[in-house]
Amino acid sequence: MRLARISTAKGPIAGEYDDGVVHADGDTYVVGEDGHLMAPCDPAAIFCTGRNFGAKISQMGEGDQPDRPDWFIKPPHALHPPEHPIQYPDWVSEFTYAGELAAVIDERCHDLAVDEVDDALRGYTILNDLDAYDQDRRTARKAFDGSAPLGPWIETDVDLDGTAMRTIISGEQRQSATTDEMLFSPSEIVAFLSERYTLRPGDVVSFGSPANPGLLERGDTVQITYEGVGTLRNTVE
Repeated sequence: MRLARISTAKGPIAGEYDDGVVHADGDTYVVGEDGHLMAPCDPAAIFCTGRNFGAKISQMGEGDQPDRPDWFIKPPHALHPPEHPIQYPDWVSEFTYAGELAAVIDERCHDLAVDEVDDALRGYTILNDLDAYDQDRRTARKAFDGSAPLGPWIETDVDLDGTAMRTIISGEQRQSATTDEMLFSPSEIVAFLSERYTLRPGDVVSFGSPANPGLLERGDTVQITYEGVGTLRNTVE
């Protein structure tokens, strides 16, 4: 099942997405006619994992492989909807993409065991970890307005064994990997973070970028696909 949120004249509506239509409480809303897709959840925090693919660590010179998950947090105002243009910040000279799988928390939870994580998740979606790469330190680079495009929906039934991904920038494939290349699995990362934070419904946890994150230019189209989840698509203005 695909769960989506659509912005309508009635306000935000959440329901089941099927072939361009959101079904909610007996009503139907056609995407593009009755409204546009929003980010599929409303997180209090977006927890992002760094250095979770060995090939990227080597490529970017990020040091030794970590012995526990490495993470940072984007605030709610970083959230950005699918299909809506990304604004290239005026104060940035190096602006980069990174295609990441992300989970959405479904219930308030704390200190989960790894085998308890699946029951606490609403499902999976896709995040573009935008990075103002020439700025100092992670917060300045990653926590600005619109730095977390998310969507297009939440897929509730996903098999993560060997899930393939690809990132295509203006028709050119830039990233290609599978979830088998992750150093820490999604369940391990969510369990680890839940030791430190009380996770809330709608919170997002992303699981890191494969090798070849790279520069964006104004006019680029970004398409990030995770097999069995969907494709997050935005253009850059």
